[in-house]
Amino acid sequence: MNGPHDLGGQMGFGPVAPEKNEPYFHAEWEKRALGLTLSSGAFGAWNIDESRHARENIPPANYLGASYYEIWMRALEVLLQRHGFVTADEIDAGHKQTDGATPKRVLKADMVAGVIAKGGPCDRPVATPPRFSEGDRVRTRNFSPTTHTRLPRYARAKSGVVEAVQGSFVFPDDNAHGKGENPQWVYTVVFDGGEIWGEGCDPTLSVSIDAWENCLEPV
Repeated sequence: MNGPHDLGGQMGFGPVAPEKNEPYFHAEWEKRALGLTLSSGAFGAWNIDESRHARENIPPANYLGASYYEIWMRALEVLLQRHGFVTADEIDAGHKQTDGATPKRVLKADMVAGVIAKGGPCDRPVATPPRFSEGDRVRTRNFSPTTHTRLPRYARAKSGVVEAVQGSFVFPDDNAHGKGENPQWVYTVVFDGGEIWGEGCDPTLSVSIDAWENCLEPV
């Protein structure tokens, strides 16, 4: 899954310029975008990994030209159509034309605080012990799937050191495509800057990522 969301220090995109005192929302419609995304997710038709994959599949020009919540809304349109809740004609018209799929559940106003407080934990038990331990040297796999993956493109085929074993969690690469949660151990792996960016890199830099066990090989 190599796309415009997966930059990892690529040149030509200008400096990173954080907005000072950035507000939670820049416009009223962004509040509605967040509300629509969360309430639609409560339908129970897709999981967070499928929703991320829908955002990643937005064509690069559209992705790079969109704001944060515009990306959310474009992905939500895809998900709602994919699962039969709306049609493309209804989105264009801006109103209901037919009866769509029935949600498994509906998030009502008095339920929101409790649902948000509960969150969506994705830690799961696994039967096997961790393959790697703190201090182990590992190498990330070198692959470019057409499907979802949480292994960043810039950190593939790179050698690093396991800093921590974080626990076992849902494997997003499978969960995004309806293949089950298939939990795996997750590790924090640290790479020095030269391993990621090569010669001329600031020698004081390092990068850490959280990687699922399936993405790592022993060195």
